[in-house]
Amino acid sequence: NPDSRRTFAIRSTVVHALRRELHERGFTEVETPVFASSAGGAVARPFVTHHHALGIDLYLRIAPELYLKRLVVGGMDRVFEIGKVFRNEGIDAAHNPEFTILEAYQCPGDQFDMMDLVEQLVVAAGRAAGSTEVDVDGNRIDLARPWRRVAMVDLVEDVTGQRIDPAGDLAAAHAALDELGVPWEEPWGPGRCLLAAFEERVESTLVEPTIVHDHPLEASPLARAHRSVPGVAERFEVFVAGRELANAYSELNDPVEQRRRFEDQLKERAGGDAEAHQMDDDYVRALEYGLPPTGGEGIGIDRLVMLLTGSPSIRDVILFPLMRQVQPGGGALPLDEMTPERP
Repeated sequence: NPDSRRTFAIRSTVVHALRRELHERGFTEVETPVFASSAGGAVARPFVTHHHALGIDLYLRIAPELYLKRLVVGGMDRVFEIGKVFRNEGIDAAHNPEFTILEAYQCPGDQFDMMDLVEQLVVAAGRAAGSTEVDVDGNRIDLARPWRRVAMVDLVEDVTGQRIDPAGDLAAAHAALDELGVPWEEPWGPGRCLLAAFEERVESTLVEPTIVHDHPLEASPLARAHRSVPGVAERFEVFVAGRELANAYSELNDPVEQRRRFEDQLKERAGGDAEAHQMDDDYVRALEYGLPPTGGEGIGIDRLVMLLTGSPSIRDVILFPLMRQVQPGGGALPLDEMTPERP
């Protein structure tokens, strides 16, 4: 298929451009384990496998983050990795259980350095693909810098009229969600309520490149608390055409606070949240040696290529997307096209 062939030629060019930009900025490309004794670095349900010789269960990584930050602890001040990660979650036009991510870590650095870096990388990728202007669902989007930067609490208020303070009154946060018709759960604090309002009512409206910063601390177990704003983390996400493209933050480097955050996540797991973070004693031990002030970010390569090629589905930019066999020796359908009539 000539169109598919062009898409994957652009994908190769984009990945090469990202590597070149990072190398020119002094980053070292590394490889970290795909198998791990605990699944960390993101909020996601992992795949589990078994190592017969060692007699232990292992997880396919959901992110390379915790290993990359170990390398910063070890003195590699600027590192990045482009590789596969695996998340045992739903499949749709923007999600595939196996996908490619770019993660980069910079010391010294923080979320503001990462804001500049993600803009530079995406613009470089756009130029390599032929243009920084793309068409998505009839919208002409210019990826050239600078991008809009806005705090989540302000953005939610602008779009919905409801201001949900992540460090404010919980009853008021619940009332705001009720007013918006967004369901909430009993364990949530006001920060999680703010995030729910954003995801349900705001995210899909962000067409132009937008950096949404000041995420709730409650939903950011690996990010440093904001230096001046209570209840939020120094964390941001990038949204283009209504989809998340990147996630970044100032890294939490206090081992005592990190252990406490992991313990809170364990409580959430015990309460039934299968995506809550697991305890990682080895990572906490690495932080005890000393993680300097560091900024880190992750960019979804597949979604970036979707954006630059105008592809409507993630399976259009993956050479071999996950498929379900219809019958032995038969054809296959993409999992997100399954229906009761078309199993």
